[in-house]
Amino acid sequence: MKRNLMSWLVFTVLCVGMLAVLFSSPVDYYIQTLKNGETVLVTATDSESRLREQIEAHADKVNIPPKNAVVDRVWKAIPGLNGLEVDVDASLERMKKKQRFQENLVVFKEVPPQVTLSDLPPAPVYKGHPDKPMVAFIVNVAWGNEYIPDILQILREEGLRVSFFLEGRWTKENMELARMIAQDGHSIGNHSYSHPQMERLSLEAARQEISKTNEVIEAVLGNKPQWFGPPSGGYNDLTIQAAAEENMRTVLWSVDTIDWKNPNPDEMAARVSEQIHPGAIVLMHPTEAVTKGLRPMIKQIQAKDLRISNISDVLSEQRKSQEVVSLLLDDF
Repeated sequence: MKRNLMSWLVFTVLCVGMLAVLFSSPVDYYIQTLKNGETVLVTATDSESRLREQIEAHADKVNIPPKNAVVDRVWKAIPGLNGLEVDVDASLERMKKKQRFQENLVVFKEVPPQVTLSDLPPAPVYKGHPDKPMVAFIVNVAWGNEYIPDILQILREEGLRVSFFLEGRWTKENMELARMIAQDGHSIGNHSYSHPQMERLSLEAARQEISKTNEVIEAVLGNKPQWFGPPSGGYNDLTIQAAAEENMRTVLWSVDTIDWKNPNPDEMAARVSEQIHPGAIVLMHPTEAVTKGLRPMIKQIQAKDLRISNISDVLSEQRKSQEVVSLLLDDF
């Protein structure tokens, strides 16, 4: 009887002592079940420390290093691409409630490369980085006024903003159409002033074609273009130099609709879809083939999980928010 009473007193003292520790200490405690089924009492500090270790271990597996911009022997200037790195502190903050690792709550941040497109020497750009799931549409405009409203309507309905490269002379003669394009949020590029064969021009003549167009576009739309698209893709070293002296990069394309040959619109869309690739720059003009084939072309490209945007977005180092694996869940 005395032994039972003594055991009960010892047990009571231990329980009271444990409760005193729990309620008097400023440190929070958690019951944690180990893999072997054993339960242990851990402090919040211990739990967070273990959680941080798990996040750091996960980061070692999933971090993606940035890619530097390069000048390729075939494709010329190729932009860099930001890396993805787990933000350990932000991820830990999001997982504190549950006190356990949850992959869908990992937060990523972008890490810029050491060499960007702006660091490269003057060279034409044919495509974006091959690891970037985006596609640029560029519409070269020097004629085809009757098709522009329909093209803008389709892009508006599809929620897309692309790039229109405007000839200076055309812009001067069609200011309202140029403003309509810009007001829809499409970016504006320079397509020379009078649509010459740029590869046959002297450095001074090439620079005049580019600078004169910049002046017209800036006067009509209020912005100076940063990209130059030579007519028919014609250029030489002097063309590239002239654009560079205007602080511009020369842009060409990796996929051509060849819409000026009046192809069957469905066949045109299918051919573009077959040739499409991450980082592609797709060339088109305001033509009947484009007005009829643009929507199916958009659908077929998007079906390949490629996002369509303007030239600046595709050639930037940014990965864009939808590529960053960070699900903003408030209720979990």
